[in-house]
Amino acid sequence: MSTYGQFPAARPRRLRTTPAMRRMVAETRLHPAELILPAFVREGISEPVPISSMPGVVQHSRDTLRKAAVEAVEAGVGGIMLFGVPETKDATGSQGTDPEGILQLAIRDVKAEVGDELIVMSDLCLDEFTDHGHCGVLDARGRVDNDATLERYAEMARVQAEAGVHVVGPSGMMDGQVGVIRRALDEAGHQDVAILAYTVKYSSAFYGPFREAVASSLTGDRKTYQQDPANSRESMRELALDLAEGADMVMVKPALPYLDVLAKVAESVDVPVAAYQISGEYAMVEAAAEKGWIDRDAAIFETLTGIRRAGANMILTYWATEAARRLR
Repeated sequence: MSTYGQFPAARPRRLRTTPAMRRMVAETRLHPAELILPAFVREGISEPVPISSMPGVVQHSRDTLRKAAVEAVEAGVGGIMLFGVPETKDATGSQGTDPEGILQLAIRDVKAEVGDELIVMSDLCLDEFTDHGHCGVLDARGRVDNDATLERYAEMARVQAEAGVHVVGPSGMMDGQVGVIRRALDEAGHQDVAILAYTVKYSSAFYGPFREAVASSLTGDRKTYQQDPANSRESMRELALDLAEGADMVMVKPALPYLDVLAKVAESVDVPVAAYQISGEYAMVEAAAEKGWIDRDAAIFETLTGIRRAGANMILTYWATEAARRLR
């Protein structure tokens, strides 16, 4: 460092002197419209059911989901990602393609309540609806059958679009899923329904609380279709495939353990990039804050800012409404 005699010539601290100065020179800013609220709606309940491993998050009834959507709009949140929790499950996840299934009803409910004021997104995957808990249908040997699953995804895309969804989010990590879904939507006259591809989805230890949230039936793991946490170059291959198949937006999931991958993806594309701050990330902050080990509010905004700084244009976070209120 150059100096004037014994003193430094450059003093970066001048730009950190006051909150107003720090705000003015901030390189990364959060905006409520960049936040997406994941929400769970459970069939057959009249009151919300707390999720023990995610303090403050619930399985909604249809009525409380409507209220949550209104609150999100009032806070300026950009979108809501819906997950359905059915009363009954079977081997093929038939509730996921039933026009009267809980997820399709939830889409209609939210659209009726807030219209186009909130981007309504839906999880396009079978894991919430199958009795074995996998993201696809199984073959005779108990393995996830990629191509048979694609046929089910095409059906899911059609019924979700007919329910009025703005964006579908295929999260199953089946090879070819984006292309099959795009074709199914277009052939059914739903050319305006966008696809947010779960392009980079790792087989992560941080999904645990989510499995409680959706009452998952899974035994075993999903390592044969979700990505290996050791791999980064593989992400770029998945990215190229999803873009070639027609993805309108792409996602990296989880967020914090894979900020390097997120940055790499963001630098490589000209479509919007999302990151999902998943249940385990949320639970860690809430648990540590409950113990008094960290400042909860500061940690929430530090994590969100880090994800945004790494290149995410949108962040799926369970703090979306709370954070949006504070930002406004």
